[in-house]
Amino acid sequence: MASDTAPYANEDSAAAGIFSAPQLPVEWVNWLYSKLLRKKQDYLTYQKYYDGGHQKLVFSQARYHNQYGHIFAQWSDNFSGLIIDSVNERMAIDGFRMTEDATEADKDAREIWQRNYMDSEANTGNLEALINGVSYAIVWADGDGEPVISVESPLEVVVEYKPGSRRELLAGAKFYKDAWGQEYGTLFLPDRVFTFDMNGLAAKVIGDGDPNPMGEVPIVPLMNRTRLATDPVSDLQPVIPIQNAINKVTADALVASEYAAWPQRWVSGLEIQEDENGRPKEPWDPGISKILQAEDPMSRFGQFEAADLSNYVNLVDMLVQHLAAVTRIPFSYMLANKSSAPSGEANATAEAGLIAKTRDRMTHLGEGWERVMRLAFKVKGKHTDAMSSAEIIWRDPENRTEAQHMDALIKQKELGVPRDELLSAAGYTPAQIVRFREMRIQDAKDLAEIQKHLPQPEATVGPDGKPVTKPGDKTAAMANKAPQGNAGNQARKQKDPSAAK
Repeated sequence: MASDTAPYANEDSAAAGIFSAPQLPVEWVNWLYSKLLRKKQDYLTYQKYYDGGHQKLVFSQARYHNQYGHIFAQWSDNFSGLIIDSVNERMAIDGFRMTEDATEADKDAREIWQRNYMDSEANTGNLEALINGVSYAIVWADGDGEPVISVESPLEVVVEYKPGSRRELLAGAKFYKDAWGQEYGTLFLPDRVFTFDMNGLAAKVIGDGDPNPMGEVPIVPLMNRTRLATDPVSDLQPVIPIQNAINKVTADALVASEYAAWPQRWVSGLEIQEDENGRPKEPWDPGISKILQAEDPMSRFGQFEAADLSNYVNLVDMLVQHLAAVTRIPFSYMLANKSSAPSGEANATAEAGLIAKTRDRMTHLGEGWERVMRLAFKVKGKHTDAMSSAEIIWRDPENRTEAQHMDALIKQKELGVPRDELLSAAGYTPAQIVRFREMRIQDAKDLAEIQKHLPQPEATVGPDGKPVTKPGDKTAAMANKAPQGNAGNQARKQKDPSAAK
């Protein structure tokens, strides 16, 4: 192993006692594993909030917990999932424009995308990025040399950037468990790839490693919102404090509702009964069909007023409005507006912030997906010199009526927008647009074939008695031209009425 790992050692720095980045593969994997563990708890917290696992009602009194705890054990009032899904459901990738003029590259991109199940996998990758702030994609080659794209969770994958760079990676690793619970790791360096056994007290390299034909770390971070000096930000980061406040107030309202459901009764002038241990015991077991009575005529019965829950409702409504403002989610999504349903125009105005937020997420995530496709073409060894202009094609996130959409496209056509661009704006995928083009060619062929079997118009006969077959033939034009009189005589007749007699 020493001979294999020597190229990564930095003996001069070690001898001088100067700290430097990990050099040995085992140092890299240990460093990346510790980095993953430091961030893992944050990711688990975000996922718990997205799944609604944060809502646990704990009653302060055992009586209420025992009587009603099982009823509310599965209760969850989760706005966190709604905030993520309302953005993710509007993010769909329709395809890629890989080069400026090579349509063959676009076709290859669609083939790579479909073969790797990316219609659904990309949606999952975007979802994890919105929840955690980042997800990952690993690009590699299968046994046939075809690119393989796998979408990965930040709970299993971690990378290390080159100091001073926000793009270039020094190393990356994926840690995973098999069906028996044994943990392993794959370390990606620019020139080699190593597999590690992570069980036991220390990581152990398996084998001598393999060359990395990619020449770079084949891991692509899919970042939700990039920051210049800090890690990507989860969309749930500003949500959690408000969600906790909503949980607390709602839980208080539920506990108060139990007091209202079991109104507290009181009685005066009644002798208190005690058990054999001298502890007071309840004289009655109240129920719907039971009547309370006492022998002492001086006894009086009463009942406290039921709890007023409107204050809790008003407070929850205020917190929900704050949540909607922070996340730019329309109030109608959270049922915060108690009036009638908004009109189409009002609803479009209310969703303007959500659309802008979605487009912003598309900008950040799109850069990652474009890099994924560039790496995939690098595996294939095709079109690699013309990939700098590659761009992703997102589906329009705005919901509009069909009539409004088509009307806008017709106006764009009048401005000279090409047909394929209009079809793309209409929501059709690149594969569908290519299919439409082939269908139009076939329709033209079918129409020409039908024309052959229809009665043909009689040919025009020229002055020489021969048929004229060419529409632009000069002889045909002369034959069809109406006889002309003396132009000068005709002009004189129009100017001098007496000349016409």
